[in-house]
Amino acid sequence: MATIVTSTRFTDEYQLYEELGKGAFSVVRRCVKKSTGQEYAAKIINTKKLSARDHQKLEREARICRLLKHPNIVRLHDSISEEGFHYLVFDLVTGGELFEDIVAREYYSEADASHCINQILESVSHIHQHDIVHRDLKPENLLLASKMKGAAVKLADFGLAIEVQGDQQAWFGVILYILLVGYPPFWDEDQHKLYQQIKAGAYDFPSPEWDTVTAEAKNLINQMLTINPAKRIMADQALKHPWVCQRSTVASMMHRQETVECLRKFNARRKLKCVHCRLFHLVYRPCLQTCISILLFPSSHLRTTIPPSCTLSLSLSSQGSTESCNTTEEEDMKGRKGTLSTPHVLCMSFSSRKQEIIKITEQLIEAINNGDFEAYTRICDPGLTSFEPEALGNLVEGMDFHKFYFENLLSKNSKPVHTTILNPHVHLIGEDAACIAYIRLTQYMDSQGRPRSSQSEETRVWHRREAKWLNIHFHCSGAPAAPLQ
Repeated sequence: MATIVTSTRFTDEYQLYEELGKGAFSVVRRCVKKSTGQEYAAKIINTKKLSARDHQKLEREARICRLLKHPNIVRLHDSISEEGFHYLVFDLVTGGELFEDIVAREYYSEADASHCINQILESVSHIHQHDIVHRDLKPENLLLASKMKGAAVKLADFGLAIEVQGDQQAWFGVILYILLVGYPPFWDEDQHKLYQQIKAGAYDFPSPEWDTVTAEAKNLINQMLTINPAKRIMADQALKHPWVCQRSTVASMMHRQETVECLRKFNARRKLKCVHCRLFHLVYRPCLQTCISILLFPSSHLRTTIPPSCTLSLSLSSQGSTESCNTTEEEDMKGRKGTLSTPHVLCMSFSSRKQEIIKITEQLIEAINNGDFEAYTRICDPGLTSFEPEALGNLVEGMDFHKFYFENLLSKNSKPVHTTILNPHVHLIGEDAACIAYIRLTQYMDSQGRPRSSQSEETRVWHRREAKWLNIHFHCSGAPAAPLQ
């Protein structure tokens, strides 16, 4: 039973181990209860950095989690408050994200999607019975209890959950739609247009992917995506829908390879979006604020050196396009040290910087193919984060995970390996950050001396520090790198 403890130190009862993840004010680490040897995940919140409102949110999260005890919900087992820190002790879930697990499966059918949504509905129904709404249903919060086949789906992260009175509405049709075809029902690059789609309930079931989905599945989605909350199906009602409760006879058993492929791309896009958001807050937003200040009060900035990270935004605002800029990197560096004359002196052309990102990416892949860990570490940030098949859907931070493969496999691989980067797309974020997305086609020789090929979709995030590009994040969807097989 979860209890609030203020008199006992956390370290008296639990032994802390490796870090599993981190947020702005918290870190999650594996821990073991000394009296039982049971493993848990400890969310450690630095309360010294929290505002009064954040303290209230923490208390609300702990209060809500203590109420919820269900096999499809990540359970809170303990809540310990100490000077400067608050510890929330949760189930240790080791299976990674549900959506990442699906793309690694050899077989995936409509019936499997039904089983997944059944467990999600069970968790949501349990929450609603306690007059609580989650408010953050998304792929990142749908986890698997373990790496075992058939492991339970568990709903996580109740940081946005609230207690409500009266009927509780849910919006889980989007999750089911993605589970069936691998992409969302609403999509537009323009955020305003996307919101308009959602508010209008403007979705359809396009051919050919939806032609093989049963009418019962489409019927349930229609009931889930009904705009009028009063007419929308509730979680407990959805559990009684034939497609859910009679899946063995109603849901199709046909393997949905196209869904797996689309879901793999969807996973890569959402991971990249998360990185983009992070870089926006770290790099682009401060640049934008500086540039707005320059445009509004130009005279006060004529003799001010512009921060390097702001020059791209400045060139865009003042020139309209950086394609006309042809200054070299050396001239660009001189411009930084001197006073500001014209904005284009401080910008580097898009095309040359994009080629620079492609070239450094090729160098990194060459280091991997050659098993050269020293060269690899020169190109990567020591705190490199990555999502890749070898990590089984978990976010890995640091170089130790990669070092194992270099020392035990890559460096000992004497067979030739050739890699081709296909369709590279480079997104420049400010002057000192960039993302590259590409298809990596690898040719290699297997243990029997036969030529083989493998393909993966990869995204790398680069950050320039002291005129040197470093890879800070990597995401791979698809088969593991060929030399590791």
